[in-house]
Amino acid sequence: MSQPAPLIACHDCDLLQREITLKPGCAATCPRCGAVLYRNATDSINRTLAYAMSAALVFLVANGFPIFAIESQGSLKGITLMGAVHSLWGQDMQAVATVVFITAVVIPALEILSLVYLLLPLRLTMLAPGYNQLLRLLRLAEPWGMVEVFMLGILVSLVKLTSNFRVIPGVALWSFAVLTLLIAAAAASFSTRDVWCCVDRINGRRVAP
Repeated sequence: MSQPAPLIACHDCDLLQREITLKPGCAATCPRCGAVLYRNATDSINRTLAYAMSAALVFLVANGFPIFAIESQGSLKGITLMGAVHSLWGQDMQAVATVVFITAVVIPALEILSLVYLLLPLRLTMLAPGYNQLLRLLRLAEPWGMVEVFMLGILVSLVKLTSNFRVIPGVALWSFAVLTLLIAAAAASFSTRDVWCCVDRINGRRVAP
């Protein structure tokens, strides 16, 4: 006798209902409120892992090379992200420096490392220690990742600086642009349900296809 499909609750109206089998790329919606319950993403774990590992490499470049260089009176001075944070701190702008450091360095690094730490073992049919807490951490950290806002701030600063100095965009500037796209792609392809389904398969429990 086959077991009934697992029960799930709508995150909007709390209606309990049975999971249904979906075709690849389709989504299940709540019959009461119409909210999306889950999607049958196509190979979401492999795609998210690929985006996260690419983002990790780009993140290292973005933080290791100058964002831009300023040429003044024949001298050229490059400015890295950490150099900008240090400069803001030294100008008695500790609050701004802290916000920039957390939103442009700490949170993106935390998101990228967490995704790799979680998904790479799953790709190898293993479970990362503490994966329950890690999924909660990813949910909490998601709203604080603001690389795109940081990019907008850099562009505004470049426009203002060009009226007084010759500004040369650095490798890190383009890297941050690529990093923004990779993080967005990883967030779009990441599926918590697929992670739990993979965990259940590794633990030997039945999951709906």
